[in-house]
Amino acid sequence: MWRRLQTLQRLTHRYHGTPFQRQRGSNNCNYGNRALSSKPESGVPYKTLKSDKKTAPKVIPQEADVVIIGGGSIGCSTLYHLTKLGITNAVLLERDQLTAGTTWHTAGLVWRLRPSDIEVELLNYMRHLVRDVLEEETGVVPGWIENGGLFIASTKERLDEYKRLGTIGKVYGVESYVLSPKETKDLYPLMNVDDLYGTLYSPGDGVIDPAGYCTALSRAATRAGAKVITDCPVTGIQVGIDDFGVKRVQGVETEFGSIKAPIVVNCSGVWSPHIGKMADVSVPLVAMHHAYVVTERIEGIQNMPNVRDHDASVYLKLQGDALSVGGYESNPVFWDDVKNDFAFSLFELDWDIFSQHVEGAVNRVPVIGQTGVKSTVCGPESFTPDHKPLMGESPELRGFYLGCGYNSSGMMLGGGCGKELAHWVVHGRPELDMYSYDIRRFSQGMVRNGRWLKETSHEAYAKNYSMVFPHDEQLAGRNIRKDVLHQILEDAGCHFQTRLGWERPGYFLTTGTAPVKDYDYYGSYDHPQHEMYEYGQRLEDDYSFDFPKHHDLIENECLTCRNGVAAFNMSYFGKYYLTGPDAQRAADWIFSNDVQKPEGSTVYTCILNKAGGVESDLTVSTIAPGDGATSVTPKFDGRGFYIAAAGFSAEHTKTHIKTAIEDQRFNCELQDITEDVCLLSVQGPKSRDVLQALTSSDLSNDSFPFGTSQVVQLAGHTLRAIRLTFVGELGWELHIPKDSTVDVYHAVMKAGAAHGIINAGYRAIDSLSVEKGYRHWHTSLRSNDTALEAGLGFTCKMKTDVPFLGREATAKQKEEGVKNKLACFTIDDHVPLLGLEAIRRNGELVGFLRQGEYGFQIKKSIGYGYVKHPQGSKVTNKFLKDGRYTIERMGEEFPAQIHIKSPFDPENKRIQGIYEDDNEDVLERAS
Repeated sequence: MWRRLQTLQRLTHRYHGTPFQRQRGSNNCNYGNRALSSKPESGVPYKTLKSDKKTAPKVIPQEADVVIIGGGSIGCSTLYHLTKLGITNAVLLERDQLTAGTTWHTAGLVWRLRPSDIEVELLNYMRHLVRDVLEEETGVVPGWIENGGLFIASTKERLDEYKRLGTIGKVYGVESYVLSPKETKDLYPLMNVDDLYGTLYSPGDGVIDPAGYCTALSRAATRAGAKVITDCPVTGIQVGIDDFGVKRVQGVETEFGSIKAPIVVNCSGVWSPHIGKMADVSVPLVAMHHAYVVTERIEGIQNMPNVRDHDASVYLKLQGDALSVGGYESNPVFWDDVKNDFAFSLFELDWDIFSQHVEGAVNRVPVIGQTGVKSTVCGPESFTPDHKPLMGESPELRGFYLGCGYNSSGMMLGGGCGKELAHWVVHGRPELDMYSYDIRRFSQGMVRNGRWLKETSHEAYAKNYSMVFPHDEQLAGRNIRKDVLHQILEDAGCHFQTRLGWERPGYFLTTGTAPVKDYDYYGSYDHPQHEMYEYGQRLEDDYSFDFPKHHDLIENECLTCRNGVAAFNMSYFGKYYLTGPDAQRAADWIFSNDVQKPEGSTVYTCILNKAGGVESDLTVSTIAPGDGATSVTPKFDGRGFYIAAAGFSAEHTKTHIKTAIEDQRFNCELQDITEDVCLLSVQGPKSRDVLQALTSSDLSNDSFPFGTSQVVQLAGHTLRAIRLTFVGELGWELHIPKDSTVDVYHAVMKAGAAHGIINAGYRAIDSLSVEKGYRHWHTSLRSNDTALEAGLGFTCKMKTDVPFLGREATAKQKEEGVKNKLACFTIDDHVPLLGLEAIRRNGELVGFLRQGEYGFQIKKSIGYGYVKHPQGSKVTNKFLKDGRYTIERMGEEFPAQIHIKSPFDPENKRIQGIYEDDNEDVLERAS
């Protein structure tokens, strides 16, 4: 939230007249009237595994199935979980002692309520591991203290956010309560509640001791046969080329010998980029100073819950009879020159930076202002461009996995992420949908861009405690990847979004413009702060869990598309050619749908993993060889395919296809033409009228049916037109050579003027596509959802004998029946559905909404979520229809209607150009 961060930055320079005062240039500091005669000592408030005795390892194994580099929370957890999967010939290498680097000085907090169902699952598992498993299994106490967690809300919006967290928590059995200020005071008598709107209390949260936790994990792993080797620095990664021409890991070099291994897992925290360079692998994280201070004894603080005051960007952790106080500031110190020998070292705390947290801490618990500081802890932590970890196999080197960049959450996420990473290594994929953590979420061009990495990582750090609104956008790292229409659309009032570094249209203003400016670091580091920033002002209009202020602008774009014609710039889509002698065999194996089609055919298909989960959904066009004169007429021999994939997950899709080609050793090539071809989608009842005026090609249903593509001349330019839609209307996608795009765009808008054509953005696409019932990968469709569960069984060529990846799992599930099924819900109440709302069937929790939007044509809020049977039985359409449903939104339940098919155009007449139904029929179906 850009305006709140501006305020926090000003607090950095506010010392006089506040409870905390600092004499600059001295080591004396005051909390109120309590003076510290000298600077507090630097050190953590618990025992560590630090040892001054260094001993060379006696034996270095010559080979291993897996080598893990880094003995912190993630490394130890991954080793432990590998042994649970039967991989006991695994070695963990640590340059110093276990927990060295960042784990040893962690605060160890576990907060399970998150705006992500996946993170709730990961954190729930972590608590289970440290509370119920490790001590019984090993005899080592992992140091779990369950004193609860308390989230502070100073505004209605913040309490609304907490109610959302509490709602998704109910689905996963996380106990929580919304408390009034009085109830909060009863729970935490030392707290100032005068400025509170309310709190969210989760009694099952707590803290972990890093030394005990890592010792327990390593003890269990070595008992199972794995090896832990400390005081053993890694000096190199061995890389080779296999006989298929693929770069693969071959081993690890240390100061005491080499270990041959086909898989290396980089769990080196802040030092992960250093390890990555040894293998020429990019690791997009930056190192920063991150600090907390430990107070002296506070009478009456014992047994109090840990506190997160997000609006003050501060946390208060119970530390015996004292408190640890920390937070996230807008001007953190970058550690640009990372030292490799910083194992158990700390930085001197910069009080001028840290002091901004103290005002919030003293305001929340005033006694802190009269309490001294016992010690300071300022250590290195790694931070990433989106404040999410880096996990999975690097797209740059087969066999090289990442488990790093945990943004100061490596302890609380360690158990769940180590479990998922071990499954990834053994089975090629995690059990949960880990796309938000997958290194493949970033494009390879961006991870090597230093400006993008530093700016975005800074903003992610500074906004860590900001409210997570559904439509927030980064201000950092912008204007790096722009298509040729960017300036034209900006001048037309486009409010842009950013995905994978690309600028893509969000929605359009009817007056004025809102250009994205260079990142100002919120005024930190002597950067001039933007004043009257229109783009930021418009973002603030989106800071709501209600309908945004520009709801009417998105409505106009949607209804113009439904009733007239709209142009969508979708140029950031991933676009690829699959050609070569084995192109057909590769396409048959990779794509679930039947692609043994004549040239000119286009099919919608899924890409499945071995377990039948959907790794991507996209379109594949069978194309004829061209003359190579343009980027849309490639020259090749034999069969060829043109693939168009959602830009948001384009890197993931591309890497998955390449990996499948390599694993099956297909003799074919995947060519990425994303930068060379733009995509303009013209959609709506009047789209044919607009485009027919610009081409001599016949666009009638008979000559150009749905699901086909043709290379045509349009407005004097050669392009590929594909009759497809992602909004549920008659329309065409125009795949245009980059150099022709501006001319074609102007011609389309000129021809469309008589039909009322407008520009429209992705906010409209999201609404229109959800209203039509189309799936969105990573929301209503994930890698651990199957095609059958998602209602996409029609994309699987089960009636043929053609093998494809995931076929066996799909066949088995089809025979056994699904126990989880996607359904559509609408509510009559005029409140937004945003995702994470709980679904109840006959009063029982059966799931939650993955995605929510407002359908402007049917005039209802719509949500999609997966429904499970309470007893674990099969979920059939009859089971779905027989229930009575409610949707819980922020603690309030609303009656809901379930729809097996989309309430909008369920017979797909509109995409065929048939517009015989009027709005009343549409509204009748929705009700």
